[in-house]
Amino acid sequence: MSLVRKVNIYDVFDRAKSGQQMEESQWDYEVIPQTASKLKEKYKIKMDKTKMVPEDKTLIDNLYLAGIDMLEECGVYCTDTKRVIKYTREEIMAAIESVPTNVQYGEGKEALFLNPRSYDSKTPPIIQGGPTGAPCSEALFLPIHQSYAQEGLVDCIVDGVMQTINGRDPTPGSPYEIAAVRAECLQVRDACMRAGRPGLGL
Repeated sequence: MSLVRKVNIYDVFDRAKSGQQMEESQWDYEVIPQTASKLKEKYKIKMDKTKMVPEDKTLIDNLYLAGIDMLEECGVYCTDTKRVIKYTREEIMAAIESVPTNVQYGEGKEALFLNPRSYDSKTPPIIQGGPTGAPCSEALFLPIHQSYAQEGLVDCIVDGVMQTINGRDPTPGSPYEIAAVRAECLQVRDACMRAGRPGLGL
């Protein structure tokens, strides 16, 4: 286990204020593609277009190493401050080492554990159902989510976004945005209860 102190939210906030200034277009069209191209050559990465998930163990290892290099070299771009948040390799590895081995979704008879799966795992994947961030009409929001919750193969719900709240636009930063988020939470939970699955994970 690494002895490096894990990065906390205050570190991220400070780095978002003090990191290298850069335009988003430079980040998107220069930094990311140029670094990805360099790492592709470094690790001799060549994807098999016939396989959605890589199965070659050397390729899997090289993709992992390239991903770590990518984060270390590029950092993370903060669109609010137009600065780059950088992490050291030690901080990245400490974060990886501290990742939970499993996470519980839901409760009661609907409780399940999300565990890491290898490409050759015999354990079936968790099935998430729902509009997944897609806009939903206020009138149909509840029945849409109930229809997903009623499907037995769905293990948890990823809800959509309410287009209006009491007929008003939930403008970001406004009280209507808060009201819409609250209504979404309450209606998704109500939809699960109506489907007979009150403990379904959200």
